[in-house]
Amino acid sequence: MPELPEVETVRRGVSPHLLDQTINAVTVRDTRLRWPVLDDLPQRLAGRTIRGVRRRAKYLLLELDRGHLMIHLGMSGRLYFVPAETPAGIHDHIDWQLGSGRVLRYTDPRRFGAVIWIDAEPNSHPLLVKLGPEPLSDDFSGDYLYQCARGRKIPVKSLLMDGHIVVGVGNIYANEALFMAGIRPDRAAGRISRARYQALVAASKAVLQKAIDQGGTTLRDFIGGDGKPGYFKQELQVYGRAGKPCPSCATPLKEIRLAQRSTVFCPRCQR
Repeated sequence: MPELPEVETVRRGVSPHLLDQTINAVTVRDTRLRWPVLDDLPQRLAGRTIRGVRRRAKYLLLELDRGHLMIHLGMSGRLYFVPAETPAGIHDHIDWQLGSGRVLRYTDPRRFGAVIWIDAEPNSHPLLVKLGPEPLSDDFSGDYLYQCARGRKIPVKSLLMDGHIVVGVGNIYANEALFMAGIRPDRAAGRISRARYQALVAASKAVLQKAIDQGGTTLRDFIGGDGKPGYFKQELQVYGRAGKPCPSCATPLKEIRLAQRSTVFCPRCQR
């Protein structure tokens, strides 16, 4: 599933081609996404102008001159541009025909994504209202995460991946940030010092920013909004490297399961 760096990469890729564009028409070929697409979505969007392209957590938000369109890429969703005459494939579910003559196309083989119309303030939407702060914002700090962890017995990795605590630190980047900070992923969240949480937040920000700069991490399905894969996979220190030498001390990396997710760490460097 695309995580925050991948979604931010898509946002950066499509934004220059969408800003101030008028949506001339919308073609919906299949409404059966994770949540059904509104039958009257083409009527709601026709003639609207795109004023902004934002991201909240893993959701893209197209700000129109009235209302918003919220897009989630799910497991295999992609947004990309095609010439207007390009025939649609079997998994090409929605087209937005723009004033520029280009078409923004949404394709999703697994149909786990979503295209949702929001008439009110997006942050009040049920999918967004309870989300934690953005990980690259000043609201996500070591002091904040330390306070969130007080009295918690859950593994620190689970805390870091809780979207009510902080959004967008998915499995890949949680593994990498914990390694960078030298913290075992299965350590009880409430037993970690404030100083170590400050190191973990700094590591999380550094890992996410580097992944964004390199266009995300392509493992299977992800392709950025510019049609190119992400290259952060080449920078991974622990994720997907179980049994291989730790890049710092050469100890074989260990893999465990936490909350049904693959978790790799160095038993020597992380404590």
